[in-house]
Amino acid sequence: MTACTALGIAVAGAVLPATTASAAPDATPGTVVSSTPLASNLWIPGTGQAGRVTYWSTGPDGAPVQTTGAVYVPKGAPPAGGWPVLSWAHGTVGLAPDCAPSVAGPAARDRDMDYLGTWMSKGYAIVATDYAFVGNPGVMPYLDGKVEAHNVVDMVKAGRNLDSSLSNKWVVIGQSQGGGAAITTARYATEFGGPGLDYRGAVGTGVPAYIESIVATFAPGFPPVALPAGMTAYGMYILAGLNVSHPELNVPSYLNATGKQWLQKASTMCLEPFENEIKGTVLSSLLTKPLSSLNANGLLSSYMGVPESGYDKPFLIGQGLKDTDIVMPATLLFGTRLVANHQPVTFKTYPTDHSGTMAASLPDSVPFVQKLFAGQTPAPGFGSAGGSGSVSGSAGTASAGAVGTLLGSSGS
Repeated sequence: MTACTALGIAVAGAVLPATTASAAPDATPGTVVSSTPLASNLWIPGTGQAGRVTYWSTGPDGAPVQTTGAVYVPKGAPPAGGWPVLSWAHGTVGLAPDCAPSVAGPAARDRDMDYLGTWMSKGYAIVATDYAFVGNPGVMPYLDGKVEAHNVVDMVKAGRNLDSSLSNKWVVIGQSQGGGAAITTARYATEFGGPGLDYRGAVGTGVPAYIESIVATFAPGFPPVALPAGMTAYGMYILAGLNVSHPELNVPSYLNATGKQWLQKASTMCLEPFENEIKGTVLSSLLTKPLSSLNANGLLSSYMGVPESGYDKPFLIGQGLKDTDIVMPATLLFGTRLVANHQPVTFKTYPTDHSGTMAASLPDSVPFVQKLFAGQTPAPGFGSAGGSGSVSGSAGTASAGAVGTLLGSSGS
């Protein structure tokens, strides 16, 4: 019997109540440490009950770490076998505890609430990790793919430990940072989840691919111009995250005095105010030496590279052709490599931008996920020849090939 069941939380319209572990600490991944009702203004449309949870997961050094997240249960009675579960991996919000979506809500509230509300209306329970250290003291190891994967998987376990109406059948979905987290989770979900979970597949939109190769090109004076504010903020978040996961790199030594000030701000400021403040800053002017030396022994690829092989369940990647928040052609390259490696990927493109891809992909992702939960295997594919927003095989390969030449043959 779960804590929720024991406390009778199934009352219609109730919130998941406060609980506190009373036994000796158990740091097994997914173990619930405590839970509190989630503020009603953070509820996804269609939610019947919701709670904020602190649970055990795995941190950047492989040691247990307390992580936070939220559990959203639909209105009404669960179907036979329990509510099928979607584990939501959120996009960039910032690295500090008060940036956590379970505290402050999503960075793009209307966009995310509309998107998640669509899934809720289809009868899915949603569990949503804040990622390690966001919501708890510390700094998030931003884009540390394996840590994010642990957090996403263990959030499913925590949700089921909190509420017995949740099924063990689950799918991961994510956008932007969370798109990369979702696809990396897809690679490790069966391994990290163990026999207690029934992982079915994944959906990732706005997936940032080969960021490690792009980061490695930065050096004092290059690039010589200011990037869009979002990319500059992401760059500093990456350095702050590396500083957490790999203190042996001595990331501050790569920065001048001004750069060190920005590194501190990256550790404490949420995305919107940080973007506003860092806008116009030339990232390369903050460096004292090339970032390529951070990549000794492929460390950057191991840290943030999205795997190109090893997937055991179908997954869908949706990419906007007008996306300027990530390097869109790099994601096309990633897609072509997945296909070449015979991975079970469905790769779709849409004539929209980074945020617009979420809604644009729903006509494809909703039936894709429905098939996964029905035990069916969606046919893999790359684009849809001749369709709106599609990338034909030759065009996609040409675009991806050009980026491959630029980035070299990096992969993970």
